[in-house]
Amino acid sequence: MGSHQEMLVLCGIGYWVQGFRVFPWLALNFHMVHALNLQPSMLQLVQNFGNLPMVAKPLYGVLSDALYIWGAHRIPYISIGAFLQVLSWGPLALIPFVGQSLPTLMVCILVSNLGASIAEVAKDALTAEYGYNKKISGLQSYAFMALAAGAILGNMFGGYFLLKTQQPRMMFFFFSLLLSVQLGISFIMTEGSLGLPGPSNIVKRSISENLHEQFSGLMKAIKEEMIYLPLLWIVASISMVPVLPGAIFCYQTQFLKLDSSIIGMSKVIGQLMLLLATIMYDRYWKRIPMRRLMSTVQIVYATSLLLDLILVKQINLKLGVSNELFVLCLSGLAETAAQFKLLPFSVLLASSCPPGCEGSLTSFLASALCSSSIISGFLGVGLTSLIGISAGDYSRLQFGIILQFIAALVPLGWISYVPLCQSGDRNETKRGWIKRSQRT
Repeated sequence: MGSHQEMLVLCGIGYWVQGFRVFPWLALNFHMVHALNLQPSMLQLVQNFGNLPMVAKPLYGVLSDALYIWGAHRIPYISIGAFLQVLSWGPLALIPFVGQSLPTLMVCILVSNLGASIAEVAKDALTAEYGYNKKISGLQSYAFMALAAGAILGNMFGGYFLLKTQQPRMMFFFFSLLLSVQLGISFIMTEGSLGLPGPSNIVKRSISENLHEQFSGLMKAIKEEMIYLPLLWIVASISMVPVLPGAIFCYQTQFLKLDSSIIGMSKVIGQLMLLLATIMYDRYWKRIPMRRLMSTVQIVYATSLLLDLILVKQINLKLGVSNELFVLCLSGLAETAAQFKLLPFSVLLASSCPPGCEGSLTSFLASALCSSSIISGFLGVGLTSLIGISAGDYSRLQFGIILQFIAALVPLGWISYVPLCQSGDRNETKRGWIKRSQRT
């Protein structure tokens, strides 16, 4: 197997498993609602609190850039991330009392997301570094396709397993086995077989010097206008929208009495739309000026949030569309648009990344996106409590949805922060970084 095929296998499986994480998380959400009887606001609080390890992604990125383990600085971190996830989902599957107590459950969630964030940082950096060294474009699109494919199967099988077995622990165990397979593959492959350069002068300095250099390089990169302006826009466009996934999930399962298969299949359809959008982007849409594309995607996202309003006011029933069919076909559109708008920014920053800073910058982007999602989630928790949404009263959910719609339109006011072009020539970018380094 050539280095290119090995990279496609390692990247494809890694991102596929990352997308498949929705499989145990779907079971975990049902478990927290039905077994632990969490209120909508508490469910969303747990979901967002569990994402806190992902905020530290820049630290993981700097470590992977500067600290080599056994002569490699990407694949070993993928192994560490997979091992930590096995360490968290395994006890949830095999030790009954772990999932019955919220404190122990939170520990497992935090460890799982810590492992996932380390693995994601390493995969993103490996993808950027390999694409640069081998002069290959489109790896980010391939990663998004693998991610969407994993999410499609995860949601499909997740809804089926919950409907047929009603035993989340079986799903936790199955996902642990998949993580073990990923762990085994990461042990087999080496960065040398991928044709990536090993440690050279970086290992001749102390670890503190290496870390200082990586932090300095990261700070220099972030100060570049071509990086921080689009980063500000994407972060603001996410963080200022108070999302209500916990309230919507409880409304669909507790008030509308929709079963798990409908929820799972709605997310399958959403991921299929994401997969189709990624293919269309890779073939056609990346030629569209980025500013125009992002304006369109943001408008689609804001408008799709109003679909939940149609469901809450039961307008779909007046049009002859059942709740099951409406949720199945349209419930995942807003999430699809929110996920898709990250792709052009990933491609843009990958092409603008200074050499040797792949892990630091891609992890900083991931951390910024995760932080903005957490802020958005906590705003949603506050909004849920403020307007009085509870498990027995969803009458004011419509006001929260309208506020979401308004907030999602606000970022269009500073769309000029988004560059006109979507990506540049990586070699030209490298020459630009060398010239700027010589000037400083």
